[in-house]
Amino acid sequence: MAAEPARKSPKVHEARVVRGQRITPHMVRLVLGGDGPAALGAGEFTDRYVKLLFAPEGVSYPEPFDVGRIREDFPREQWPATRTYTVREWNQTAGEITIDFVVHGDEGLAGPWAAAARPGDTVRFLGPGGSYAPDPAADWHLFVGDASALPAIAASVEQAPEDATIHAFIEVEGPDEEQKIAAPAGTDIVWLHRGTRPAGEALVAAVRALDFPTGDVHAFVHGEAGFVKELRRHLRHDRKIPRERLSISGYWRLGQSDEAWRAVKREWNEQVEREQEDTNA
Repeated sequence: MAAEPARKSPKVHEARVVRGQRITPHMVRLVLGGDGPAALGAGEFTDRYVKLLFAPEGVSYPEPFDVGRIREDFPREQWPATRTYTVREWNQTAGEITIDFVVHGDEGLAGPWAAAARPGDTVRFLGPGGSYAPDPAADWHLFVGDASALPAIAASVEQAPEDATIHAFIEVEGPDEEQKIAAPAGTDIVWLHRGTRPAGEALVAAVRALDFPTGDVHAFVHGEAGFVKELRRHLRHDRKIPRERLSISGYWRLGQSDEAWRAVKREWNEQVEREQEDTNA
């Protein structure tokens, strides 16, 4: 029997923190430079993302850093944890990428790291990936998301055609979490303040109440999995939006860690899509 070819390790890049700032009480913006970001290029997607790698506390890896070898030689609990983040902006001239992090004190992994990061700190990452860009042929665009989707929505809105018609609904904790977005003139951005309401409840209500413009819509809906599921059903069943005109998935799920959610996310999305097809049949 012929030996199986060796599995190729994914390409790992390294970035250096150039500068950072807290742009809202719960959002930290880091600008990352170095050879890794400089090699990425602009790309065709507006939701392009990278996967940051974090070693568990007390664990170090041999150089040169090789994810494949680490997964072969280290127990699973010592593998680097990954966290996926949208590239908010790519500066071609400087070879820098900007990433926005939601921060809630010591909660989570990447958020506390970003809050404590200082110029010169380094981080490794995989990518980039991505799958969405606003279709210039669409009659109008719909963006819906919570704080986790805000960077992708902002990047997409800012790169939409100048004559685009856009309706965007963004849910944040309160008014001090709103951000300035350099949007085309035909953009209506509605900031929804969650307060003590369940995540996504205000988004679902706003989309249901929207008087949809006529014509072809290209929609981007991302955030907490519960409201995403509800809006997927509404947009596909009630609004009759074709599946290929929707970029929609759960970035996170209430009550689950990032690792637990990523372990079931693909299966969950496939199940929801099957349920939706059954409903539409």
